[in-house]
Amino acid sequence: MTVSFELATEDVLGQPMTVFRDRYRSLRQLLDTSVEFGDRDYLVDGDKRISYADHHAAVGRVARWLAEQGVTKGDRVAILGRNSIEWVTTFWAAGSLGAIAVGLNAWWSREELEFGIADCDPKVLVDDMATVAPAVWGSDIVPLPDVDVDEDDPAVIVYTSGTTGRAKGATHSHRNLIGLVQAQQFVAAKRIPPGVVVPPARILATTPLFHVAGLHSGVVAALGAGSTVIWQPGRFDPDQTLALIQRERVTNWTSVPTTVWRVVHHPRVHAYDVSSLRHIGGGGASWSPALQQKMREVFGETLSYGIGYGLTESTGLATSASHAELREHPDSVGQPAATVEVKIVDAPDAEEDGEICIRGPLIMLGYWRNDEATRAVIDADRWLHTGDLGELRDGMLFLTTRRTDLILRGGENVYPVEIENCLEAHPDVAEAAVVGVPDDELGQQVCAVVVPLDGAGLDESDLAAHVKERLAYFKVPSLWVVRTEALPRNALGKLLRAEILKTLEPTTQRES
Repeated sequence: MTVSFELATEDVLGQPMTVFRDRYRSLRQLLDTSVEFGDRDYLVDGDKRISYADHHAAVGRVARWLAEQGVTKGDRVAILGRNSIEWVTTFWAAGSLGAIAVGLNAWWSREELEFGIADCDPKVLVDDMATVAPAVWGSDIVPLPDVDVDEDDPAVIVYTSGTTGRAKGATHSHRNLIGLVQAQQFVAAKRIPPGVVVPPARILATTPLFHVAGLHSGVVAALGAGSTVIWQPGRFDPDQTLALIQRERVTNWTSVPTTVWRVVHHPRVHAYDVSSLRHIGGGGASWSPALQQKMREVFGETLSYGIGYGLTESTGLATSASHAELREHPDSVGQPAATVEVKIVDAPDAEEDGEICIRGPLIMLGYWRNDEATRAVIDADRWLHTGDLGELRDGMLFLTTRRTDLILRGGENVYPVEIENCLEAHPDVAEAAVVGVPDDELGQQVCAVVVPLDGAGLDESDLAAHVKERLAYFKVPSLWVVRTEALPRNALGKLLRAEILKTLEPTTQRES
């Protein structure tokens, strides 16, 4: 399909914003164009796979089944389960009816699930993919209904992680998702040299569909580009990941820093043929320079990689950094994506950096049925106040930390990410987390929780000296915890600092 990247200024929810002039106006329009990819694989799930043509036909059958359950425009269709072809087909069927697909977190507790279901109040809850399997894998042809959908109508609800309180349902419009697809295509097009034809991507995706990275940046963006999405069934395992890259001739891998780190440090990484891999992408935060160097050592200097920064509330995208930009600015999360505005405003708790604010057609409609929470993050001019701290330098965004993660030690601002990157550059460190713990004299002390590489031993005085050589004295952790268990993270690889703090017992902390 032909894609235009011409920009224009139009009214979006009462504010003038930059948009792509030529664009689809609904998920249904985007879906209908995907039949052009015919027999090409769209989704690969273990031994099961489905082509673009067969997927489009399956959406029609599932849409008929949903309509028989009474689903109409504006109704919620909640989906609960692991990544699967049935999950994705149900999502597209809901959108084709003008209904709102809701991705429920499959890792939630019973109490959290009960809250989410009550909050979105679905007409249908698909929590057993066997329910829709007969429609997905049937053979009859069912035309999709014609439903009048405005591009600012809600299309999807994705719940935030809930790490800072009760989860909230970020509500994304058709405009949000279509804009994301086009912005990602624009980013990809800039990576390709003029005149070079790149075969369709075969993407290994290791993030769940109930998050924007797995759903929006994954299967929705892939459909727009005619790419193939490949999932790794079951729990993450480095050997299985490498075997899957080899077997499916994966060209692109979308992941999080922790997963990539564990693969590139795997002792058998060179036993697999990963020559097909040409690009690794991810997001959530900057990737440490040490990890980027190790990726080049393992996969070769021809490997390209890029990262992006965004939030669930910004449909998962705000900035992106290319391979070339990361070589020059390894600590950056890139430039604002097409149609996205980024600015830094004063933050009351930070003396140097400010709060990152984002505006554009990718900003969510708001939190589902929660106007108070929406007003707390989206102002009257539709700027999203992220709560993240950073700075803009020469058009590049440098992410410091979340305001809630900022450590105030004796009047000095300490940014955990800076220390974590420093520690992960140590040859014996697999991953690290830095948190602030209460201190009567200083307000907070800096505590580092460090996980060694397999077989490595860590000496706390050596770690302290490593940091002291590279960072200011007040950034050197005074408390150290060495643990063998992987650090707790959410599905996007972000550290769950609140969970880490809960595990810190006074008897396990040592002052250096």
